[in-house]
Amino acid sequence: MQDGLHVRGVHIPDAELDWRFVTSGGPGGQHANRSNTAVELRFDVGASQALPDRLKERITRRLADRLTTSGEVIVQIAETRSQTRNRQVALTRLRDLLVEATSPPAKPRRPTKPSRRARQRRLDNKKRRGELKRTRQEPDWR
Repeated sequence: MQDGLHVRGVHIPDAELDWRFVTSGGPGGQHANRSNTAVELRFDVGASQALPDRLKERITRRLADRLTTSGEVIVQIAETRSQTRNRQVALTRLRDLLVEATSPPAKPRRPTKPSRRARQRRLDNKKRRGELKRTRQEPDWR
């Protein structure tokens, strides 16, 4: 098992990650009923000492719908029957969430206009298409 979590050059120690293990739901017989294989990983963004303030701000803004009222990100995994594998999946999901949330904002789009030649080409194509459709019509003999 690795020591903590690395996000954009910032090391989040294991002490800031809160792990909880519960029994997985669904069928599975005695193993599922007796083993705490489902994983719940909690990370308190606001209380983190490892994250700089600018990243905390960005995370709370971008993950606002995923944060609890106390400011925690929760990842729940019950995909496999192995607690170790579920822990790895939970760490990966949390890392992916934090990497996406801390990514810098995209550059704003610079509005552009179509060139004169592009506008002319569009109109020419429309005329050609209209002419083609006109030739397909039945003649009006009235």
